[in-house]
Amino acid sequence: MIKATQLETKDIVNLKDGAKLGPVKDLHIDLETGRVVALVLQGSRRYFGLVRSGKDMVIPWELVKKFGIDTVLVDLEPMDRSYYEVK
Repeated sequence: MIKATQLETKDIVNLKDGAKLGPVKDLHIDLETGRVVALVLQGSRRYFGLVRSGKDMVIPWELVKKFGIDTVLVDLEPMDRSYYEVK
């Protein structure tokens, strides 16, 4: 079992291209079932990490494949590299 607060310290990595996607910001939970529906990752930041430049990324729970000690693996289609770059 993993606590929600432990997700903040884990790297979220895409299996398809090995890209680090950013820290977990929040969870979407189905109020009727109490199950996690999605992970919400914080959008990229710029200007010394003070200003957000991108939108938050919502990853459906079905695409979360593995929880490791330091990493959470997700299976997303690769995105344009510019999405990953911190400007």
